[in-house]
Amino acid sequence: MARFLYSLAILALLPWAVMHLLWRARRQPEYLRHWGERFARYGAAPGAATPTIWLHAVSVGETRAAQPLVAALREAYPDHRILFTHMTPTGRATSEALFGDRVERIYLPYDTPWAMRRFLRHFRPRLGLIMETELWPNLVAACREESVPLLLVNARLSDRSARRYEKFAALTREALASLTAIGAQSNDDAARLEALGARQITVTGNLKFDIAVPARQFELGAELRQLHGERKAWLAASTREGEEALILDAWRKLASVGSHADDAKALLVIVPRHPQRFADVAKLARESGYRVQLRSENTVVAGDTDVLIGDSMGEMFAYYASADLAFIGGSLLDFGSQNLIEAAACGTPILIGPSTRNFADAARAAVSCGAARTIVDADDLVHQVQELLADDALLQTMGSAGQRFAERHRGATARTMELLSRATR
Repeated sequence: MARFLYSLAILALLPWAVMHLLWRARRQPEYLRHWGERFARYGAAPGAATPTIWLHAVSVGETRAAQPLVAALREAYPDHRILFTHMTPTGRATSEALFGDRVERIYLPYDTPWAMRRFLRHFRPRLGLIMETELWPNLVAACREESVPLLLVNARLSDRSARRYEKFAALTREALASLTAIGAQSNDDAARLEALGARQITVTGNLKFDIAVPARQFELGAELRQLHGERKAWLAASTREGEEALILDAWRKLASVGSHADDAKALLVIVPRHPQRFADVAKLARESGYRVQLRSENTVVAGDTDVLIGDSMGEMFAYYASADLAFIGGSLLDFGSQNLIEAAACGTPILIGPSTRNFADAARAAVSCGAARTIVDADDLVHQVQELLADDALLQTMGSAGQRFAERHRGATARTMELLSRATR
C-alpha cells in the first residue's frame, strides 16, 4: 500500500517535473536534451550478446567516486558493457569527460513502475549498482521482479537523511530489505541504514579514497601555479551559492584593516561547484570591488588581479595542486560539505567549515591527523588563511599529513568488488 500511494504521488508530480526541467533549462539548456530517456523511451535495444553492468550515479560527486570501481569492473568483466544512469546534465557531462566512449550513459527514468520495468527490459542488466544513497522504491521493486541483483555501494546516510527516510518508514524498509547487499562507507552509516531496516550490510569504506590523481593533473597544476607568478594562492573549492559573498566580504575586510599587507596580495581562486554559476560569481566579485580574471582566459595572472574564477571543468585536482591552501566549499553554509579527500590526496592543506555531514568521518579523521583545520565562519576562515600562508613549515606539515591520510584509507574498491562477488554467486 505504501508503494502504491508513492506511485500515485510520483504520477501526480510528473507535470511539475516537466516544468522543473523547463525552468532549469533557462540556465542549463542541456536539461532540454534526452527527454525521452526520462520516461524510458529509447531506440533499438542493445544486443543481448553483450551483457550489461549498470551503475547509477545521480550527479557529479557520485560519478567521480565511481572511477576506481569502473576500472575494477572493466578489468574483472572485460566482456561486459557498462551503462551509467544519471539524473543531472552535469553528472552526464562528468561521465563523458571521465570515461568517454568506454561506457554508455542515459538518464534514469522517473520512478514510475512502468518506466522502471521498461528500462530494465530494454537494457537487461545482469547487475545493478547504485552509488551512495539514491533509493527509488519502484526501481528497487522492479529489479526484484525482474531478478536483477541490486547493490547499494559506497553507501552513506547522514543523521539528517536518516530522519527524512524515517518519515516514510514502510516504504524505506521495503526498499532497503529488497536490496541484494549494501556496502557502507563507515560503521555509523551502516548503523543508520540497519536502523531503517537494511540487511546484508558490509562496511567497505569510501571509494573516493581510491581515486588516483592523474599525473597530467599535477602537471597542469604546476602550469597554473606558474600563471600565478610569485604570489601565494588560496583556493575556495566547489563553493555553493551564498558562500562566495561571505568569503569575498571577509577577505576584503581583512585586507582593508592592513593587518596582513603581504598576505593581502595573495591570490584568491574561487571554483564554484556548479558551472552554470561561473559567470554569476565572476560578476559578484567584480561588483564587490575585486579585480577579476577567468581561468578560461588561460593568461598570466596580473599582479593587480585579486580573484581568479576557476571557470573550467575537469581540472579540480589541478586547482588543488596549484594552491598553497584550500577551503572546502559547501561547509561554510549548511550544504554538508564537498569532497575534502581530493585535496588531501594532492597534498594540499585543508580548511573546512562547520557543515560536514556528507563527509563527517573523513572530516573528523583529517582534522585528527593534522591534515585539516576547522573554521567557524567566513571571518575565521580568512584569519586562518592569513596565519597559514605566513607559515610555510606548517603548510608543508599539513600537506604531508593529508597525503598519508588519503593513502591510509584506500582499499574500498577491492572490498566492494569482493562484496559484489559474494552477492552474485
